[in-house]
Amino acid sequence: MFLKNTWYVACQSHELTDKPLARKVCGESIAFFRGLENKVAAVEDFCPHRGAPLSLGKVCDGKLVCGYHGLEMGCDGKTVAMPGQRVRGFAPIKRFAVVERYGFIWVWPGNADLADEAAMPVFEWFENPNWAYGGGLYHIACDYRLMIDNLMDLTHETYVHATSIGQTEIDETPSQTTVDGDKVVTRRFMENIKAPPFWQMALRANDLPDDQLVDRWQICRFTPPSHVLIEVGVALAGKGGYEAAPEHKAYSVVVDFITPETETSIHYFWGMVRQFKPHDAALTDQIRQGQGGIFSEDLGMLEQQQKNLTAHPERALLMLNIDAGGVQSRRVIDRLLALEAATLKAAA
Repeated sequence: MFLKNTWYVACQSHELTDKPLARKVCGESIAFFRGLENKVAAVEDFCPHRGAPLSLGKVCDGKLVCGYHGLEMGCDGKTVAMPGQRVRGFAPIKRFAVVERYGFIWVWPGNADLADEAAMPVFEWFENPNWAYGGGLYHIACDYRLMIDNLMDLTHETYVHATSIGQTEIDETPSQTTVDGDKVVTRRFMENIKAPPFWQMALRANDLPDDQLVDRWQICRFTPPSHVLIEVGVALAGKGGYEAAPEHKAYSVVVDFITPETETSIHYFWGMVRQFKPHDAALTDQIRQGQGGIFSEDLGMLEQQQKNLTAHPERALLMLNIDAGGVQSRRVIDRLLALEAATLKAAA
């Protein structure tokens, strides 16, 4: 169900301190730690001596030390030493390719020898002083594809997020979905509408009136294995909508990195980058708190949806035109899964 020979966000950089961190990614139990010169390493979370989780140990001189009997593990998955024992003959455990970039630790849960750093996604705004980012992490008990469905069809905002970003015009305005290779894009443009509460706040923050009609846009972009970026914003009506000059709009990109943990659970890294007032730390925190509350509403719905689907696996679900973004994204995933399986079979 998961693409493994690809890059996923494993954790936020600040989560990985001087202690090891345990995290399961695509069914792989992994111990992350910082070796020499603060460089990140990742190995199977399994001590070859007695099977204890290496993540329960500590980091000493760039090596991961098991908290059970003191076995020392190198960044390459090879046993280095153990007090009073000769362990050089131990078979190595699995290592994982990792890269630290954009404030995240990225992991390649498949074959580390196939890891291609050049294939990592590029995001110019994370390192651009003209943009500000704030975000967080939720653990959600649902299939990662349900979150992709959720983000590629924003009509649910009218109901799940009625007090923040939802409004009836989302239901009333049709969206358009296109597919370009492995990328799926769903677009919706709304004109001459009242801004919902979240966007009223954003307009005020950008020194714009919050009581005038606006043009609003939602452009959802899916890219494999499970990333969704959503361009969102409002502009004062008649100023050009999506193409309006910065002084007439509040514009952001919602960042969604969805990392499968198991078949029915995910690590959901959410956030927002914005162009207006990027140096206002208090505004960044205000938006982060507001966005965190919005996504917590999704969390509750998705977990209950997963429980229903698990209880009734035989039930076929209806597909409507609003589901086009999620349906096309799943088709991309299925095609890439079949290609990965065929490649692995040919190499066996």
